[in-house]
Amino acid sequence: MEVIFLAKIPSTVVDSIREQANIVEIIGQYVQLKKAGKNYLGLCPFHNEKTPSFSVAEDKQIFHCFGCGKGGNVFRFIEEIDHLSFAEAVLKVADLEQIPIDHALRVSQPGTVESSPLLVLHDKAMQFYHHILVNTEVGQQPLDYLHQRGLTDELIQEFQIGFAPPQRTFLERIFRNESLAPDAFPNSGLFVEKDDHSLIDRFYQRIMFPIRNPQGKTIAFSGRWFEFENEEISDQPKYLNSPETSIFNKRDVLFNLDKAKATIRKENTIVLFEGFMDVIAAWQAGVTNGVASMGTSLTEQQIRQMEQLAAQLIFCYDGDQAGQNATMRGVQLLREHSRLKLTTLLLPEKLDPDEYIRKYGGDSFVQAMKHQQLTPFLFTMDYLATQFHLENEQEKLSYLEQLLKELTYVDSILEQDGYLTKIANQFDIQRATLVQQLQVVKRESRKKMAPQSHTGAQSVPSQRSIQQRKTQLQKAEELLLFRMTNDSLYRTKFKQQDGVFPEDHYQELFVLLDTYLDVNETFDFAKFLDFLQKDSLKTLMIAIGSANLSEEGSEQEFHDLMRQLKMAAYQQQINQKQQELRHASNVSDAQLQVTLAMEIIDLTRRLKNVD
Repeated sequence: MEVIFLAKIPSTVVDSIREQANIVEIIGQYVQLKKAGKNYLGLCPFHNEKTPSFSVAEDKQIFHCFGCGKGGNVFRFIEEIDHLSFAEAVLKVADLEQIPIDHALRVSQPGTVESSPLLVLHDKAMQFYHHILVNTEVGQQPLDYLHQRGLTDELIQEFQIGFAPPQRTFLERIFRNESLAPDAFPNSGLFVEKDDHSLIDRFYQRIMFPIRNPQGKTIAFSGRWFEFENEEISDQPKYLNSPETSIFNKRDVLFNLDKAKATIRKENTIVLFEGFMDVIAAWQAGVTNGVASMGTSLTEQQIRQMEQLAAQLIFCYDGDQAGQNATMRGVQLLREHSRLKLTTLLLPEKLDPDEYIRKYGGDSFVQAMKHQQLTPFLFTMDYLATQFHLENEQEKLSYLEQLLKELTYVDSILEQDGYLTKIANQFDIQRATLVQQLQVVKRESRKKMAPQSHTGAQSVPSQRSIQQRKTQLQKAEELLLFRMTNDSLYRTKFKQQDGVFPEDHYQELFVLLDTYLDVNETFDFAKFLDFLQKDSLKTLMIAIGSANLSEEGSEQEFHDLMRQLKMAAYQQQINQKQQELRHASNVSDAQLQVTLAMEIIDLTRRLKNVD
């Protein structure tokens, strides 16, 4: 499949796409947004944060993060989040909003993110493996095996599951027959390079699970070894994953995120499984918000992706000891580094989700998902009980001490109260004693967490704090520019009075705004951002548009703003003259000193008389 991008696009087409697109709907596919007044708030996808500072203004069709300062219109968001060029971002927005684009505007362009040769190779490999599984004799046994595992043909088609044949020379021949870029073959991860530099297929005799990025592009594979009937047992690893490439980093990837994110946003919940087959079996059972990490250890990148989509995470790992250990690690990691609300689902008989569904059916799994979730503390209580010999008095005390430490992570006082009662009843301990000991544990915990002073250390100021430190003049200049975008009378009167912004970047922004409004009858915030060329001016305009400014101006406000600008202009001239006077004094230029002193006196008088 040829991947395409937008070439040189007429401004009318760009304007049309921007006007038809809704920035809230598009960003909502990447970030969990909540209505806050007239705007929407969420966690910024461009930096780590636990308190939302990412704002989307539907009326202006812009976004802005008060934490890291990123902002812009819908095209800018797609450029940043998907690492695309402007032209590619326009195409992506049109596709997301199902806006038709003239085919004449679409041309092939090698080297772009979307047309990466590696993406093309992986797409071809996926089609080849899937064809081998469902349409050939060599794929019949693995297909029968998948059917026995409960996978229907529809499910196999949905996930494009395939089979890599036993021979190791197929893929390169197919790629060359398709005239694909041979230079990309060695670094694709699909081949192994021999000593003589010839290539053989990396994957052979394996059931192939495509791994896709959040946009649905195949970027890697996981292959499960398949034993044919009457074949000797092989020493091959059960699963073999693609190596990391320029398009695949396992730390960034969550299996099935592309297909699951619609349900995740709808239900505000994500289910984290341990394996691909668990995700697929759960999907068939009707649980379509499941994903799996590439291995049992979660990464910061994976956590960040999940935080952007949901408020709750359900751990549904395998029921054996290894699965419980992985769940415990995950709970500890997320409660310390994430704002996600956590629960766990531990299946009986040490079954993994796929085994449970095959044994008890999809409906039973759905009911278990609804009614058998445990809070992190209850899971931890059960888990730690397996790590101590509770019949031994000393180990029982160690277990109870560990439980009280875990209880400090429970924020809800009601929850803490219930758990204390449960522990007291289970171990026949006075509840008051547990409460007293819990207070001791909390005090010790606070001491350990007390901030340490570091001389010379400076924190990086946020955009919000920078905004708060702006001078009165800067605030006046921004308010005046904001008014000009909504009220043509402000701009007219400003020009009639030969108004000038004292600071150069505000004056430059005004000139461009004036030019824009001379050509366009109405002001469109998102369109004006595309009109601006300098990133610094775009950032300034986004800050102005995102500030909490009143909607309506007045004659008195305009007068006050102009007075501040005139006073600032005079003060600016006075400062310049004083600097020149100091220089004249240093070089003993008496005549120039007198001239400058008179000019400073005159400017000071004008400053005092500004009305």
